Amino acid sequence: MNANIAGFLRASAQRDPDGTALVVGPDRFSWGDLDRAVDAAAAGLLQRGLHGGDRVAILLGNSYEFVVAYYGVMRAGLVAVPMNPAYTAAEIAVLLADSGARLLLVQEATSAAAAEAADALHGCEMVDVEGREWLDLLASGGSAVLAEAPTGPDALALLLFTAGTSGRPKGAMLTHGALRANIEMLLSLDSPPAITADDVVLLVLPMFHVYGLNTGLGLAVAAGATIVLTDRFDPVETLALARDRGVTSIPAAPAMFQAWCLVPDARAALRSVRLLTSGGSPLPITVQEQFEAHTGRVIYEGYGMTETAPVVATTLVAGHPKPGSVGRPLPGLEVRLVDDDGDDVDDVDPGELWIRGASVFTGYWPRGEGGPDSEGWFRSGDVAYADAEGDLHLVDRRREVILVNGFNVYPREIEIVIDQIPGVAEAAVVGVPDDRTGEAVMALVVPRRGSDIGPTEVAEFCAERLARFKCPSTIRMVPALPHSATGKVAKGRLREVYGDAGYGA
Repeated sequence: MNANIAGFLRASAQRDPDGTALVVGPDRFSWGDLDRAVDAAAAGLLQRGLHGGDRVAILLGNSYEFVVAYYGVMRAGLVAVPMNPAYTAAEIAVLLADSGARLLLVQEATSAAAAEAADALHGCEMVDVEGREWLDLLASGGSAVLAEAPTGPDALALLLFTAGTSGRPKGAMLTHGALRANIEMLLSLDSPPAITADDVVLLVLPMFHVYGLNTGLGLAVAAGATIVLTDRFDPVETLALARDRGVTSIPAAPAMFQAWCLVPDARAALRSVRLLTSGGSPLPITVQEQFEAHTGRVIYEGYGMTETAPVVATTLVAGHPKPGSVGRPLPGLEVRLVDDDGDDVDDVDPGELWIRGASVFTGYWPRGEGGPDSEGWFRSGDVAYADAEGDLHLVDRRREVILVNGFNVYPREIEIVIDQIPGVAEAAVVGVPDDRTGEAVMALVVPRRGSDIGPTEVAEFCAERLARFKCPSTIRMVPALPHSATGKVAKGRLREVYGDAGYGA
């Protein structure tokens, strides 16, 4: 069997060559047209002198060109290295050097920063997908016969660099088999289905991120669903797009649902939507409740990470949303909740989430450090507990646990409490050094616009709901928090944004 994930696109094109695959603005592309363009891109890349396993960096926003380039790289047996188009030249240079990319695909908006980065690195060529050189590449590929070599499941497909909380980014190595396995696990869900061929999927999640790339684009391509693609999240514009295009499915991030709660006609705009899924960061219960009250639609929440391609668990497995829970593991994945001694935890105690299955990555580039152990278990670093029904509830990142007088304090537990305070937009809780207790709890709180809430109100609210050792000893009101591409609070950047004062005693 050829495990190459571009085979999903080929199969959809063979089933329905004239069906609409992609809608970008006023343009529509059929499955047959898209498949032929991918063939041309793959052949053109190989004719350019690239060989199986060579890395191709993709510095593009959500676009038709991204889809063609990504699947062209896959079909050619090359390795894609998607990058955030907002990266600076210095950030691009680091990833090009670490990945050893031989080709960098850019567009007008990213070409200046890319050129600055590429100039410092010899041996990496740059092609603008909006320019003549890319058209020539497609033309040369279109006139060639592509000899598509079979791709094994262990062949490297993607290098996705994860920022982590500090230090140099690490490239997670995802194989064709891992990407394919996660898609097939999601395709097996049917109550309700995660995707159908009749779906019209609004894809505004960035495709340089694993959530948008494999759970958004990859899943829709495998099912033969129509993809409505947009590169910019605007709450009003995306809802108008959902209404006008008859969208039926939207994978999104919590910040997007929060923004849609503020659009007056959101209920009418989402009338055709059958499925809304959330991932990328924890979905606050308050946002879930506000969204349902505002739109009449429920949200299915999931959990995953780059290293698991990405979905580990979702409330779609049980078939109903459960506020505060990320649901049950996908069919085919095993999970364990493990204590500090490496033993399974008792009952509903929290433990580190260990994951085993075909969609788990092989380790970090280039030598595979940090991957699954000899028995196939990957230690996620996330802390969770399972309730009586077997549904998982995330507690926090293991490395972000705060030790107060030797007691574990999970920042997420405190953030959930602070999020419930009227007048609070969001909060981040971190540990700070403390001479008495080893570490202490500090909360950075963003007030809602027009709110006059202050540290005293936050402290009083926490004192009524949390044990004393869990209550923040320092509370700072801030105008905003740094976020990742999917809306998750980037805790590793808090010091960079707020300086040492942001961690003051």
